[in-house]
Amino acid sequence: MTATSPSVTTTPASPVPAPPLSAITPVFVRLKLTLLRNGLRQSSGRTAAFVTSIVIVLLFATGQMLGLIALRGNAHAPALVVTALALIAVGWAVMPLFFPSGDETLDPTRLVMLPLHPRPVVVSLLAASLIGIGPLFTLMLALGSVIAVAHGGAAVALGVIAVPLVMLICVTLSRAVAAGNIRLLTSRKGRDLAVLSGLIIAVGAQFVNLGAQKLARPDGLSVLEPVADVARWLPPASAVDAVRAAGEGAYGQAAVQMLTNVAALALLVRWWQHSLTRLMTAPDGSTVQASTGTEEKTADRDSGLARLLPPGRTGTVMLRTLRYAWRDPKVKAAWATSLAIGLMLPVVTALQGGGSVYTACWSAGLLGMQMYNQFGQDTSAFWMVAQTISSPRDAYLELRGRALALGAVALPYVTLVVLGTAAFLDQWEAFPEALGISLSLLGALLATGATASALFPYSIPQDSGYKNVAPGQVGLAWISIMGGMVVGGLLCTPLLGLTIWLHTSGGHAWLWLILPLGAAYGLALALLGLRFAAPRTAKRLPEILAAVSKG
Repeated sequence: MTATSPSVTTTPASPVPAPPLSAITPVFVRLKLTLLRNGLRQSSGRTAAFVTSIVIVLLFATGQMLGLIALRGNAHAPALVVTALALIAVGWAVMPLFFPSGDETLDPTRLVMLPLHPRPVVVSLLAASLIGIGPLFTLMLALGSVIAVAHGGAAVALGVIAVPLVMLICVTLSRAVAAGNIRLLTSRKGRDLAVLSGLIIAVGAQFVNLGAQKLARPDGLSVLEPVADVARWLPPASAVDAVRAAGEGAYGQAAVQMLTNVAALALLVRWWQHSLTRLMTAPDGSTVQASTGTEEKTADRDSGLARLLPPGRTGTVMLRTLRYAWRDPKVKAAWATSLAIGLMLPVVTALQGGGSVYTACWSAGLLGMQMYNQFGQDTSAFWMVAQTISSPRDAYLELRGRALALGAVALPYVTLVVLGTAAFLDQWEAFPEALGISLSLLGALLATGATASALFPYSIPQDSGYKNVAPGQVGLAWISIMGGMVVGGLLCTPLLGLTIWLHTSGGHAWLWLILPLGAAYGLALALLGLRFAAPRTAKRLPEILAAVSKG
């Protein structure tokens, strides 16, 4: 008797359908509210900071909205609101690059393992992104802008559409930029960019301050007209200008501007969706092959730079110092801040009407301060350097290499800043003395910086991007920096006294001598300072190692 088994019919598994949009959008909104609520529960300080920020933003936004409404009927009100909204859009675009960790929902890589399609995810994330302080501020500013320029029924009707359109474009722009650059933002270069964000914001604030001073004049708003002529055709500012155009009867222009905003919103959503699709389907580029290629490129670049440096320990120390300045986030931030502010101060001072070529001396002072706490910049890795220092000669070569690395950047930089300031202010007669004083100041700070590094070292914490001194060492940092700056300024008094004497005694024909005298004097100060600091570094090596390893 033969047993027969029943035939088994298998059917291919059908793909899992994507959840409907109406199902996941409330989930994302509740997720955003839950993240916000749980974050506030972590500590009372965080809750107080959040409530305080909401109050401040509401007060500021209310003041801005009322101020814009008060400008209703002013001839230059359209130029002001268009320029303001253009700046708001720029802020929305760059904030994810500077503060990628400010919102947990900004990272779309958290969603790559979920069975979700990019299209409903985009809509759901957009709905969740409308919850927050930034969207509220943008909404109030857009509302005040529309009220300021809306005249007539057609303009009011168009303004009802323009306000949410402006907010949607700003939020979508921010999300698209974050999704398109998330790999960069989560890498080391992205963290470096976040560290430098304070510098960029500080520089931008100075130019905003200059602009505010010009706007405070009686005819100040008129200077915005050339900027507004361009911005009124760019989304989302063009949406508010469309309201103005509709109120003036230019319906064709208003239609074109609104269609431009709708097209911009569609393109941003498409870019955002494409970035999410790539993140959900494409592999990460951090593979062994990619890392190997990156290391080979870095090695080639370093070997090319090493060929330009002196042989022996001096060149090795210079290469290490320059590599720290390029790779270490805190060292890079300090160098970049000095370079940017030293270049910005002469420009800002000149634009404010009080320019002098001597303001270029700030470039030498700020960059020369990077010589302070040299060993603390190495943090706990200094113990490897300490193993190679067994005599004052070794310490001298170490300090000389670090000073030469700083000088290799400072000398051409200071020269270019002084030269550019003299050209910008048309004060060529003061160029030799300003450059001579700058070089002497640079040499004095190199000397005092090397000495302070040996006598008053302190640790730089690596677990926080906002702390530059370990707890309990603030006094050492103040003595090191402030004391060194005072001594450095006193060392420059002979050259300053000679310059003042030549001016007061009528010896203007001999002021050109300040340049070679300042260069020679600065070089002599630097060499003497290195000679003075070297034996103290070798003698206090255990104390230095213990101090820089704290925190």
